Amino acid sequence: MILRAARAALFFGCASIAFPALAETASAAPDTTADPNAAAVEAGAAPIIVTGNVLYTDQINAVRTPTPIIDVPQSLSITTADQIVRQGFDSIGDIINYTPGVTNSQGEGHRDSVVFRGVRSTADFFVDGVRDDVEYYRGLYNLEQVEILRGPNALLFGRGGTGGILNRVTKKGVIGETFGGVRTSVDSFGAYDIWADLNLATSDTSALRINAAYEHLDNHRDLFDGEQFSINPTFRAEIGSATTIDLSYEYLDHQRFIDRGIPSDDNGDPARFLQRITFGDPDNNFATFEAHVLRGTVQHTFSDNVKGNLTASFGDYAKVYSNAFPVGYNPARNEVRIDGYIDAGQRQNLVLSGNLIGEFATGGIGHTLIVGGEYIDTSNNNNRFNAVFDTSQSDVETFAAVRPFPLRGGTGTLADGRTTNVAFTALNDDTEADLTVFSAYIQDEVKLAEWLRVVLGARFDSFEITVLDNRNGTIRMRKDQEITPRVGVIIKPMTNLSLYGSYSETFLPRSGDQFADINPPADALDPNTFSNLEAGVKWDIRPDLSLTAAVFQIEQSSPQVADSNPDTLDVIDSKIRGFEAQLQGQVLDNWFLTAGYAYLDGAQQGRTGPTGRRLRELPEHSFSIWNNFQATDQLGFGLGLTAQDESFADNANFATLPAYARVDMAVFYDVNPDLRVQINVENLLDELYFPTAHSADELTVAPPLNARITLSARF
Repeated sequence: MILRAARAALFFGCASIAFPALAETASAAPDTTADPNAAAVEAGAAPIIVTGNVLYTDQINAVRTPTPIIDVPQSLSITTADQIVRQGFDSIGDIINYTPGVTNSQGEGHRDSVVFRGVRSTADFFVDGVRDDVEYYRGLYNLEQVEILRGPNALLFGRGGTGGILNRVTKKGVIGETFGGVRTSVDSFGAYDIWADLNLATSDTSALRINAAYEHLDNHRDLFDGEQFSINPTFRAEIGSATTIDLSYEYLDHQRFIDRGIPSDDNGDPARFLQRITFGDPDNNFATFEAHVLRGTVQHTFSDNVKGNLTASFGDYAKVYSNAFPVGYNPARNEVRIDGYIDAGQRQNLVLSGNLIGEFATGGIGHTLIVGGEYIDTSNNNNRFNAVFDTSQSDVETFAAVRPFPLRGGTGTLADGRTTNVAFTALNDDTEADLTVFSAYIQDEVKLAEWLRVVLGARFDSFEITVLDNRNGTIRMRKDQEITPRVGVIIKPMTNLSLYGSYSETFLPRSGDQFADINPPADALDPNTFSNLEAGVKWDIRPDLSLTAAVFQIEQSSPQVADSNPDTLDVIDSKIRGFEAQLQGQVLDNWFLTAGYAYLDGAQQGRTGPTGRRLRELPEHSFSIWNNFQATDQLGFGLGLTAQDESFADNANFATLPAYARVDMAVFYDVNPDLRVQINVENLLDELYFPTAHSADELTVAPPLNARITLSARF
């Protein structure tokens, strides 16, 4: 039984053999992790390293020090590979739906876009602690777990991270084991996929692991299709007892149709009667993404108290996205205005980062000290061509809002009956950007007493960007140097209870998330700065059940050129306040629960003060709950709900995304210890809702009731 459980944990990437679905618990007594390993050794199996309760440095996780979750002074959530399988997740967006304090944005239909505590980001993504800031949809096929940290995180991650970051931890080779598994699924829309995971013990001290996936995309919307191929071989080797080397290569080839949704009506509500119309051209609405990513990590134990790691990552990315999309709707005439462009980008990222972690005591005071540095060299080339309709000689034309939409292969019929042809020929941007970042940081987690801990740290970043505008030969440069502090206090009235307060800062240079340009006046402005003040509680009700809650405030300062005098600056401040709570773990032996709630409040700020308008895509209340019930040793059920209050789709607070509640369910049956059959149903009550947007005229139409059947086999 132990060996079968070990294989299940290794294949599905479970965080713990004792609590496989547990996403976040804190370190309790040492024997919580000791017994399963001892049992495995006695049974002749390889030890299973239980990582559900302590974030270990050798997993290159988001915290980077061997700190129990209960002693981390900020909000965080972890979704394990087992949860991904049981809840039927197939995207980062699915995980976001069940995580408090974060919501999804549309991302123009071609990229992950997350709103961390009211702050939108397309770049605060990491994989194994390495920045992964290219715009694309990230897969889940090769993941051990997904970690979401809320609040500014500049000390460990540098610029950005204003509301939080998302880190994916990938599966690594398992030394001493040979195992494999296959997962395949098909849904009621016709989408299907197959994931494979193979681990080979190549010697007593090394292992090769290969994860691969093919995904055929389909959904409820006209014209939508696509396919994704991903493969990630990794190699792990132990050199002596003190050094571990991990080498990884990942290749991604993704293609998909771009759907930017439907417009709002004259009242700012979704134009529901247009829900079945896809406003696009099957030949000119597409995204292609190809990536080659190499990573290598060396970890070395210098002594029982000092460890270090060094990571090198190189990525070569090529992306094209092309789209026609709605920019205005006239309900009286049932006409929609269509705009379009094609954007191409090439990026090469080189990242070198290292950490030295030491645990020691001075005069009875304990220290966990991390000293680290990072070097980033990025080359980013972008160009954009706007659409030109031959009937208007501009990038916008008017069509009847009918199904099928009358635009195919660059030729369409206008609302007035004329035939139009469109070509993407008007050059809008053509830039070459070079970015160099050097960072150094230090943090000390000080244990003053059993009941009192203090975290102190600071980071220095030098951010230098040069942008060449190929249209006119203009070169613009900007260099920013920032020091960002972090301080936290943790009070532990009991071993299983922590009360904490923290303050941290971060910044975002004027080149933004994607470094396309720094046009005037951005090239002359200091970065936006953010500060986060947070207080919270973490309580391990039992070793396998935890409750966390936090209140927080994010303040943003944004220098802007004064309207009255271009030589002076206005500094515009704004605030976001909120509350989060999450209960997670085994309520009973056969009942696993994860439930989260968030309250968010944020107002737009103008030069003269508050505008009275709310930040867009910021629901005041959001709630999610998921239950796993194990009816028998073989049969289990899942039932969940995710709900959001209404929010605005645009900064003008005109278009509204209505409140919604969606019910999901699952049934899973273990035919035998090595074969599982599972059915997941999303939107069980067939709710029509509009979860995300990019503007008032781009509202996402969510899928209706749909089901997916999944077979998982291991050997």
